[in-house]
Amino acid sequence: MKLLIAEDTRDLNRAISVLLEREQYAVDSAYDGQEALDFIKNESYDGIILDIMMPRVDGLSVLRELRARHILTPVLLLTAKTEVEDRVAGLDAGADDYLPKPFAMKELLARVRAMTRRSAEYSGGELRFGDVSLHPDTFAMTSSNSVRLSIREFELMQALMTNADRSLSTEYLLEHIWKGEPDAQADTVWLYICYLKGKLRSVGSPVSISGGRGGQFQLVMEM
Repeated sequence: MKLLIAEDTRDLNRAISVLLEREQYAVDSAYDGQEALDFIKNESYDGIILDIMMPRVDGLSVLRELRARHILTPVLLLTAKTEVEDRVAGLDAGADDYLPKPFAMKELLARVRAMTRRSAEYSGGELRFGDVSLHPDTFAMTSSNSVRLSIREFELMQALMTNADRSLSTEYLLEHIWKGEPDAQADTVWLYICYLKGKLRSVGSPVSISGGRGGQFQLVMEM
């Protein structure tokens, strides 16, 4: 698999690159956002690691341009910012996952493995609930309009669709989607539920998700 790491701190960029190369990934390194965009114009990647705070073009701007070009490559954001608002901004731009600094290299490697594995795994058929369709080949959710989901959002919507006849607890979702990731909490699930609710509205569907923070969730048809 081939990865792009865009991180302007050269020592950290090199450390991540060496780690990934030891795990048999092919790695290209960029040191600012414009250089990252130049790489992406000329190469295809299985995953991209983007630092948010970079010179010339910041990571969020790079990410927005990728999604505007309909480049669906999974993206892991690295950020020193830990506030919910900053995580929301990254997810809203189309990130698949985020990892706050400082982080353990083992956790970074686990996130990269999960990101690239999930991207390769989804080759099943289209799922439907009400007027909403979920497309594993493009990570798109469609109704009157279409929106691209992050891999994590896709996993969550997939779980809700395949269990449409029952409620799924926060604990179930943490176990089956986040799989014990150390920074995943009830609020993490709620953040993604809120994102999915917003994206259901954005595609013009009457489908929504019932349940509150820390509780149980199920797809419903709003009246």
